[in-house]
Amino acid sequence: MVQARLTFNGGQVRGEVRQAAGRALYLAAEHVLSVSNDRVPLDEAALQRSGTASVDEGSLRAAVAYDTPYAARQHEELTWRHAPGRRAKYLESSLNDSRDEVRRLVAAQIRRAFE
Repeated sequence: MVQARLTFNGGQVRGEVRQAAGRALYLAAEHVLSVSNDRVPLDEAALQRSGTASVDEGSLRAAVAYDTPYAARQHEELTWRHAPGRRAKYLESSLNDSRDEVRRLVAAQIRRAFE
């Protein structure tokens, strides 16, 4: 009979998976930002240039934000007219439409942590 000994380094595995999750969230947030930048209303592109993606690795939360005084109003105002392809709800619709790609990005990074 063959015997084998297995040592599980749970703390190390947890740390590597957590790092992979942080990378995954950042890639996912960057993807959503990219999609959103293709939809954000344009005048002089200040709103588009203000877009950022970030991750809080402690809480494993990602954020995509636009930082102009009018970003929230521009996002929510459904009656304003925009150039073709540009629209209100530019960030919300980008996240909703990117759901499958975000899942793939996260899954791929977590999978790589186990290789």
